[in-house]
Amino acid sequence: MQNKELILVNKIRRWVTRRGGKKKHAGIFKVRLGIGDDAAVLQAPGSDQELLITTDLLIENSHFLPSLHPARALGHKVLARGLSDIAAMGGQPLCALLSLCLPGWAGRGWQKQFFAGLFRLAEDSRVKLVGGDLASGDRFAADIVVLGACRRGRTMERAKAQIGDIIYVSGRLGGAALGWERLREGQAGPAVRRHLWPCPRLTLGRFLTEKLRVRAAMDLSDGLSLDLCRLTSESRVGAEIRVADVPVFPGATIEQALHGGEDYELLFTLKPNRKAPASVEGIPLTPIGVINASRRLILIGPAGQRRRLAIRGFQHKV
Repeated sequence: MQNKELILVNKIRRWVTRRGGKKKHAGIFKVRLGIGDDAAVLQAPGSDQELLITTDLLIENSHFLPSLHPARALGHKVLARGLSDIAAMGGQPLCALLSLCLPGWAGRGWQKQFFAGLFRLAEDSRVKLVGGDLASGDRFAADIVVLGACRRGRTMERAKAQIGDIIYVSGRLGGAALGWERLREGQAGPAVRRHLWPCPRLTLGRFLTEKLRVRAAMDLSDGLSLDLCRLTSESRVGAEIRVADVPVFPGATIEQALHGGEDYELLFTLKPNRKAPASVEGIPLTPIGVINASRRLILIGPAGQRRRLAIRGFQHKV
């Protein structure tokens, strides 16, 4: 179930621990949760709220192509990626910081469109841009930092899945991967919009933690197979997924639903004695499998055949 990125993350975690990472106090704040989740969690003494901090990179030729991706959509997406992490923790976003590396091709008109997309989503999400940094370089890069808040003890985390939990996903999967394919072919339509304009599930995330008391969740940024691997690795469990139950975006293949990235839906687990509604504000919630003790990921076919779930999806080059 390991891949290069997970191995590097675990190495960094060990290095941090060896170099004094066990000292979890930062002024009045205590670091309750650090490396390995969608966001870090900080506590302040006497407060019933916890502070969430996440960061995400968007890099030219790794995450987008300037010739295909409109500036306004990129501004939207760079913030949406950070907001999705806050949604996965069950939090309410507060503010953001943005650092940009701007190449020569990103002129004033392009910059205006980029910020128009970012500020529109910021306004809709009630998030204020409060700072950042600017630099020039050969390739475009954007690093978004988003701060959020959640009630103390209510964060959803990757390490909280338990044996017997039912695995759910929101929405329909594979749409962004299909959209990327169609965008390269010069097409338009719902899948292309899904790829260009992801919708962070902020309202759903708060519903899951406040109403359903979900404990384990993460967002689907890199594909169901890879992100499920991350969640089960952190929780030290395994999982079985029924391929017939995976909700597929219209026109997408099951391979795109299992391994395509950038859907930004929520993957979560729920105790078997609790049941999620069929949908929340029009977003379907679908049970697709169960957490078990095997430490493996198993895909169950339509006729009941069982095989190891391949771990693919977006792989960072590390």
